[in-house]
Amino acid sequence: MFLPTRQGFDQYLGIPYSHDMGPCRNLTCFPPDVKCFGLCDVGTVTVPLMHNEVIKQQPVNFLDLERAYSDFATGFITASAKKKQPFFLYYPSHHTHYPQYAGPGAAGRSLRGPFGDALFEFDNTIGNLMTTLEQTGVINNTLVFFTSDNGPELMRMSRGGNSGPLKCGKSTTYEGGMREPAIAFWPGTIRPGVTHEMASTLDILPTIASLAGAKLPQVMLDGVDMTEILVNQGKSKREVMMFYPTDPSEKYGLFALRLGKYKAHFYTRGATHSDTTPDQDCSVFASLKAHNPPLIFDLEADPSEHYPLPLMGKPDLQAILERIKKVKGQFEASMVFGESQISKGSDPNLEPCCNPQCSPKPSCCKCTTGVLP
Repeated sequence: MFLPTRQGFDQYLGIPYSHDMGPCRNLTCFPPDVKCFGLCDVGTVTVPLMHNEVIKQQPVNFLDLERAYSDFATGFITASAKKKQPFFLYYPSHHTHYPQYAGPGAAGRSLRGPFGDALFEFDNTIGNLMTTLEQTGVINNTLVFFTSDNGPELMRMSRGGNSGPLKCGKSTTYEGGMREPAIAFWPGTIRPGVTHEMASTLDILPTIASLAGAKLPQVMLDGVDMTEILVNQGKSKREVMMFYPTDPSEKYGLFALRLGKYKAHFYTRGATHSDTTPDQDCSVFASLKAHNPPLIFDLEADPSEHYPLPLMGKPDLQAILERIKKVKGQFEASMVFGESQISKGSDPNLEPCCNPQCSPKPSCCKCTTGVLP
């Protein structure tokens, strides 16, 4: 029920969950020293690759995965353009997430090591997509939007990315865990330039719906239309950003809230994914800490969140804090915490298997059912 084909997508090629949820999540695949699978596969189901709702490979061949994605995506664009049919392509690459991999055409090609090789392979796919848009004559009528979902996994050190001047990384509510670069490309419609307006991945849905003239679902959305920023280099409709941890709860609510250039931390906590940095606030041993009054930072003057602003004797800042608290209260009053799917636990009978009736499981769940599309 959660597959893309059950959520409005006509076609799908991919892994039905994050590829680090497989048994060999700590191994990597780089020719000639390939270590994709091994003893860690014993007694557990390997990661499958699905086309629509059919498992085509189990375990997935990581060395050929990016090529399969690139061919599938460029083929989809070409077919849509040939039919003069509007299309939406959602391409969430596994690169450069762990476990890292790169095929023969990318392994050892970069100066950045395995992380760079993985990025090199992903960059090649982006190039293929852009070339296909140009060759099919639809590039001037296509919005390309590129961004990411979270900050770098600093625990991997040189193989995990870098948050630059921003504080901490993945799984924290500091800027290094949440702030992402974004690129919007639409020749003739979006002018070259840089904006410092605030936006969120939550804004992508209402923006695309607005540009396509589609109706939004009759539910409360947290996103706003970014068209004014993209097309007219104007101001954002978004003044506020909410920050939740990876395990949100009704008990704690928001960890942080940004209002304009000011960000208030009501709770802070480190994370395993942000470990190994010299900053002790990022470490997994930096336990949950409540802040009353909250820590307030001016993100324009201090994007690294090093220096909390003093509230004593600052009536203007006190007024901003009161506004932040009011917005926080209103937002949390509107929140409804539904039933967590994760908290339901796991059922081995629901694990994907290309031979559902085979035995003994999970060792029999291995197959290649044909050439990938």
